[in-house]
Amino acid sequence: GDGLFTTDKAPQSLRETALAAIEATSFYPENGRARLHDMIAGRPDWCISRQRSWGVPLPIFLHKDTGEAHPNTLEFIERAAQLVEAGGVEAWSQLDPADWLGAEAEHYTKGQDILDVWFDSGSTFEHVLKGSHQGAAHEAGPEADLYLEGHDQHRGWFHSSLLIACALYGRAPYKGLLTHGFVVDGQGRKMSKSQGNVVAPQAVSDKYGAEILRLWTAATDYSGDLGLDDKILARVVDSYRRIRNTLRFLLANTSDFDPTTDAVASAELLEVDRYALARAAELQAEILAHFERYEFHPVVAKLQVYCSEDLGAFYLDVLKDRLYTTAPKSLARRSAQTALWQITHAMLRWMAPFLSFTAEEAWQVFAKGETIFTETYWNFGATEASLLAKWARIHEIRDEVNKAIEAVRTTGAVGASLQAELVLQVNEQDEALLASLGEDLRFVFITSAVKLVSAAQFGVVVTPSAHAKCERCWHYRADVGSVAAHPTLCGRCDSNLHGAGEVRKVA
Repeated sequence: GDGLFTTDKAPQSLRETALAAIEATSFYPENGRARLHDMIAGRPDWCISRQRSWGVPLPIFLHKDTGEAHPNTLEFIERAAQLVEAGGVEAWSQLDPADWLGAEAEHYTKGQDILDVWFDSGSTFEHVLKGSHQGAAHEAGPEADLYLEGHDQHRGWFHSSLLIACALYGRAPYKGLLTHGFVVDGQGRKMSKSQGNVVAPQAVSDKYGAEILRLWTAATDYSGDLGLDDKILARVVDSYRRIRNTLRFLLANTSDFDPTTDAVASAELLEVDRYALARAAELQAEILAHFERYEFHPVVAKLQVYCSEDLGAFYLDVLKDRLYTTAPKSLARRSAQTALWQITHAMLRWMAPFLSFTAEEAWQVFAKGETIFTETYWNFGATEASLLAKWARIHEIRDEVNKAIEAVRTTGAVGASLQAELVLQVNEQDEALLASLGEDLRFVFITSAVKLVSAAQFGVVVTPSAHAKCERCWHYRADVGSVAAHPTLCGRCDSNLHGAGEVRKVA
């Protein structure tokens, strides 16, 4: 309606415009939408003037009798902007009204109010993104991709920015709002010097390094308050070691791999390597979906599980025999390295947003590139998603087998799993699944022999091997010593060292 700056009737109220803009905004987490909506819907009119001694002045002359603003107020606002630009924010308070009003000065008082500081911060999209950072804002639509702050800013910066942008442009100044909780101690209590529970970020950085502080931040669900104490940090350190140790294994086992000459074509990769790439591609799709929603803690959790379960407890465990015992340039070893090389590329990129120093340090060794932060996420190309269900079931069976071996180990009958020979009692479906691995089945279970027997119910019989132990691969085999020149080696190791080498098809 009528006002100081306009006499045009707006098609809808500022409140209605702001509520519509909220619906067009993405919220992280989503419950922030209802919170901001309710505040806008129920708020009173915004009085943008404040009675303070210092701030951005409201350059208005008010008539002593009527209280009305001078009719040339819009012109005075522009002159005041130039005045402050030349003489600083105090120039308005030092101005003699007669310099601008002449004889009219005796009828007007110079306004002493300042602009509400929330108006200052709420208008930053206009004078920061569009002003001092030319080209930083979107040419059309919201100026910023994201505003992020504590959840108290629903009534502060988020709120005032929304109203100003809606008044100017009929839309929000941001595409999305991210809100986070506050840092509390391990018991959820507010940090206080009097309680002695304050954890200073600099102290954490000094003791553990900035990487641990960054990992704690990423690993914590910021939609609520973020707990922090020494016990929590100790768990973060343990998680970091697990990820770093996995990375060290990957780097060590690709150190002699040159992708330009040693890479194996996808169609020639062993099946377990093709599965590992399909699993990594599946995980990457999940990770990137989380990143799109600014969800970091699920990424950290899934990366930890991937390092400990998918890699450490399964794939890398199965690979060790092939990496360490087959010929250095054999198809079997190069197939494993091809998969590990791709997984390392992908994993470093997943880590980079929150384990920045570690990823950059490893990148210098692994890729010998300038920086990882100019890279895009790894392109796995076409992977065999059909292998995921098959190997997930094999993984489940392997877990049951490991439990059975561990039970026998506690009796002292076997030591390492390679000392064991297995008889697996399996149903028709599982028998076909395991039989498809052929002679490589024993390498998947890391035992010296595996026999399949049809049965209605699953069962595992573990017996210690009666054969001699190969001093090189540690498998217990009947052919240890079959080559007189090398009496302590099994036939497979002798072939890998002195002959054509073994042939692996699956694992």
